[in-house]
Amino acid sequence: MKKLLGLLLMALIGVGTTLAQKTDANIFGDVKAEDEHLPFVSVYLKDTQYGTMTDLSGHYMLTNLPIGKHVLVASLMGYKPVEKEVTIVEGKSLEINFVLQEKVMSLDDIVVTGTKTFKRKTESAVVVNVLEGKKLEMLQAGTLSEGLAFQPGLRMETDCQTCNYTQLRMNGLGGGYSQILINSRPVFSPLTGLYGLEQIPTNMIERIEVVRGGGSALYGAGAIGGTVNVITKVPDASSFSASTTQSVINGQASDRQLYANAGVLSDRRNAGLTLFASHRNRESYDHNDDGFSELPVLKNNSFGFTSFLLPAPNHKIELSLSSMHEYRRGGDREDLPAYLAEQTEERTHNVLMGGLDYSFNFNDNQSSFAAFLAGQKTDRDHYTGIKPDKETKEEDYWKHIELPPYGITDNQTYMGGVQMNHLLPDFTSGKNNLTFGAEYNYDMVKDEIKAYGENGGINQTTRNFGAYFQSDWELTKKFNLLTGIRADKHNMVDKVIWSPRISALYKHNGMQLRGSWSTGFRPPQAFDSDLHMAFAAGEVQRIQLAPDLHEEKSQSLSASVNYDKPTESYIWGVTLEGFYTRLYDAFVLEELEDKDENDNTILEKRNGGNSTVQGVTFELRGNYNRLWQLETGITVQSSKYDEVVEWSAGTEGSKRYLRSPDSYGYYTLTYSPAWGIKAALSGVYTGPMLVPYYNGPELRTSKSFLENNIKLTYALDWRKVGVGVEFFGGVQNIFNEYQDDFDTGKDRDSNYVYGPSRPRTVYLGLKLMSL
Repeated sequence: MKKLLGLLLMALIGVGTTLAQKTDANIFGDVKAEDEHLPFVSVYLKDTQYGTMTDLSGHYMLTNLPIGKHVLVASLMGYKPVEKEVTIVEGKSLEINFVLQEKVMSLDDIVVTGTKTFKRKTESAVVVNVLEGKKLEMLQAGTLSEGLAFQPGLRMETDCQTCNYTQLRMNGLGGGYSQILINSRPVFSPLTGLYGLEQIPTNMIERIEVVRGGGSALYGAGAIGGTVNVITKVPDASSFSASTTQSVINGQASDRQLYANAGVLSDRRNAGLTLFASHRNRESYDHNDDGFSELPVLKNNSFGFTSFLLPAPNHKIELSLSSMHEYRRGGDREDLPAYLAEQTEERTHNVLMGGLDYSFNFNDNQSSFAAFLAGQKTDRDHYTGIKPDKETKEEDYWKHIELPPYGITDNQTYMGGVQMNHLLPDFTSGKNNLTFGAEYNYDMVKDEIKAYGENGGINQTTRNFGAYFQSDWELTKKFNLLTGIRADKHNMVDKVIWSPRISALYKHNGMQLRGSWSTGFRPPQAFDSDLHMAFAAGEVQRIQLAPDLHEEKSQSLSASVNYDKPTESYIWGVTLEGFYTRLYDAFVLEELEDKDENDNTILEKRNGGNSTVQGVTFELRGNYNRLWQLETGITVQSSKYDEVVEWSAGTEGSKRYLRSPDSYGYYTLTYSPAWGIKAALSGVYTGPMLVPYYNGPELRTSKSFLENNIKLTYALDWRKVGVGVEFFGGVQNIFNEYQDDFDTGKDRDSNYVYGPSRPRTVYLGLKLMSL
């Protein structure tokens, strides 16, 4: 660590001595789109700190520029960036004008998640899907959880009728198999992953990059099912926006949301800051009128910032910090303290999350070095309990009153690492980008429930050191070979685990063929859903780890074909991907016959046999004349254990994964006839699946659901004063496709939940923004 700090300090000192010189070399010009000048366009020299923005008349000027050959870039959100090569001569001025075109579809975004290096989507050997922040807004997705439902191969699942926690399923695998990253760092801990998907507001998100399957094995344990990388907003212009939304849930409960953003960029584009804030206040909702809520009370306040500084050419420092507070309560009798209600879950979260990155390029931009620190701290007060009946269980009743099952959780996650990239421009038949890296992850979870005694909580500390190497070899312009290996030493695993990967890409006439193979593992630790307690038959269900639990391992295969056809009037494209994952010693949950000393039902997490998840995902996308845009995806898959798993004591088991439908998908259709007028139709499909019902106990097959949504937007253009006003409204779950057989009453099975996350919801909103 001392050597690393010394290296960073010397690099900063060395670069800090570089002083700008007066060259009298200038560039000026204008930027247009459809014969109209564009204000606030970013114009800058690539890989330097020299930049500016066009004024209200669409003109710009850069002065005292560095001598030599450079690339001049004009960039504005919503338009394709344009690059031009320029030769800057001392004492001379150049006139460079730009013409920008609106983006039709994001076919070739720059992405980072698939390879841990910046690459264009069409040049990455791993399939990376991108969901932009503007699309999240158009779909009225207020949280990360709501936005991820509109991605192929992904399914958001609500797993508790009382508290409504959600988990992400990728390619048929549960939440613990997918890794959530914030700005490429795995600071989403096992506890944060339980409720964090609903705590992250979408107004802090620039884009979401998704890698399905084990091809992202360089991210280590937890990335077997895939990786979701949330990239927060970094300013490319000085701007602001503020919006408010009022929703009514099935004519009964209100849901109010406020969002605000502000971005500040220095004149020379060498420093910037983005601020975000959000507030949500949702009333509880009782769908079956039994006095117990199906949607809990939610009160959420979030704020934070992302900033960057370019202290010298080719050097960059990024700092992000966010704070999230959430109060959540479901059950009955909200007017009483939680322990006096008949059945209640109550959670108060305070989450602080952030990261610091430093990077610089050298060796004529053929080499780069990055060092990073990230972490999160979660303080949680919680209650999960059922009040015993005073007349029939008087002793238990007074024990509950005197020592109710309140709990306190402390969760801390910290990580740090370094990464080195080096480009070999002439590596046999092509260029090869080599990546080396090492990182250290620490996670501590301490959960204490005094009423349950020593065995009622969890005290777990995990430490993992990982190192990786990757070769991204472009053998020819058409063929790319990506190979890599990662080594992990986890404190809960006896030996070092090696995870190799290999992926290949072949391109021809707009078509990309990809294939990958990788291995991975999950350590024998408690993950997000393992920390959740549920209700069934008047009892509390909780999960414990088997004493002889050991890691499970995986091998994954995938193959895909991607084709896009752009023309002057339209673009259309398809992707067909097949996936296969084999799990060895897979984790399973089985109910113990004996209860604990507090009469709680115990589900034990054990190593079962092997299992297989396999299927295909089909994507279709198209844009016609910048008016209509369609994106849709459907996944058909099978998830089965080799041997029958007895999910509940004394019942017939099943080889099929529970709560895993054989088919699911989504669609989005947007219409933009003119500036400020937009319409969006979207939907999420969930096929039938096996759902355990512990009050039987029995396995039930759920019916299929198709949740449809619509949003209409109209904006007023006050460009002369630099402000726009937007009015919007719509309906979520138009046809009220909602579960109609919820369990009822105090003794309900709260985990018997499936289908859409909310009933029909009508909303109206107003947004004020800079133009």
